[in-house]
Amino acid sequence: MLSAVAKLCCGISYPHSRNAAGLQRVAMTALGEIPLPAWASLLTWPWGNSHVETEGMAEGPNAMEMDLSYRRQGCRALRKALEIVQSPDGWRTERTEDSGDTIYSKVLHGNRKVFRLEAELEAEPDELYDVLFVKVEEMHQWNPSIQHIKVLKHIGKETMVTHEVSAERAGNLIGQRDFLSVRHSLKTGTCIYLGGAATHLDALPPQPGFVRAEDGPTCIVVQSLPGTPGRSRFTWLLNMNVKGWLPKALVNQGLVRSQADFMEHLRRQLAAKGRGSGKQRGGE
Repeated sequence: MLSAVAKLCCGISYPHSRNAAGLQRVAMTALGEIPLPAWASLLTWPWGNSHVETEGMAEGPNAMEMDLSYRRQGCRALRKALEIVQSPDGWRTERTEDSGDTIYSKVLHGNRKVFRLEAELEAEPDELYDVLFVKVEEMHQWNPSIQHIKVLKHIGKETMVTHEVSAERAGNLIGQRDFLSVRHSLKTGTCIYLGGAATHLDALPPQPGFVRAEDGPTCIVVQSLPGTPGRSRFTWLLNMNVKGWLPKALVNQGLVRSQADFMEHLRRQLAAKGRGSGKQRGGE
């Protein structure tokens, strides 16, 4: 499996070196060979003025089957998202930022538009893995577009089920939404892969007062830049159905803006972490 992952890491973020069909096969092979994680217990968690109980949730063998199902959902989401990212046809430039970030869009079957952001960041892949996956519940502290994220279930170290609520703030073109998602990670020495998609949990149906949007399949790929220590190539596929009765043009405009805003907040967080730990980058 490691050789397959290494081949995937070496090519995924660089358009000039991609062989889409070959990389898709490598991705499927690598992701299909990940060993099963240790099973985690079901959790309870606070949400607003209420909380979700374990009553009605599966236990014993049924819980193991549920965990395996979530893990498969996460792996499948990552595979499908990588297929979209690697497909070379149909992408057009939507927006280019002063930072050098570029957002591309593509229309999928069913007239659904997805967005791919390409950027370079002053951070190692491990740092981004920590910020974006390990400490996902802290994301609201540095990203004002998020009200909160709660991890509802851990399935080993690679998969989790999360509930996310977007913040109600001025300038939000889409409006407040909540998301129930499975998130899956694949981590190597030089790359991280984060995939996700909407999922279902009987204990947490759609909440009153919120439109439940659906993510995915979506992914983030982070790869070390050869010859440039401390910098990473960042690729983010945003694929979202916001639900509700909103004009597509307004939704697409809001999604592009959300990607650009997220990267601005992420850079500020990375800079703050660097100052707090005394790290110096780029010869500073």
